Amino acid sequence: MKRPILIATGYVSLGLGIAGVFLPLLPTTPFVLVAAWCFARSSPRLHAALLANKRLGPPLRVWQEERAISRRGKIAALGSLGASLGILSVVVEPGLVALAAVPMGAVAAYVATRPRPRSEAPATRAKSRS
Repeated sequence: MKRPILIATGYVSLGLGIAGVFLPLLPTTPFVLVAAWCFARSSPRLHAALLANKRLGPPLRVWQEERAISRRGKIAALGSLGASLGILSVVVEPGLVALAAVPMGAVAAYVATRPRPRSEAPATRAKSRS
């Protein structure tokens, strides 16, 4: 019974994540991460397919292996959070904007403090001694 629930949750999360690409107030990354988690625990085939995806696979693999977020990913995530908060501030009452700003700020802080992947790490230069 647990396996079908995880597969269904994975599909729903993946669908919401894909919708989040087009809807600014719906986040993509958390839903795709939930889908990967669900598929990893319920269907090796679906998990492998998600990791093999041309668009979603590389950042998912880096997250799973290094718990890192690329510079481009950070810029996209933080930009999306900022844009979403900006849209909220125009269409929603100020009290609700403040209420949304707290978790969004926590997510922004978390994303900003994740390391970059090793493949993006700046090369260290050996100091020359003269």
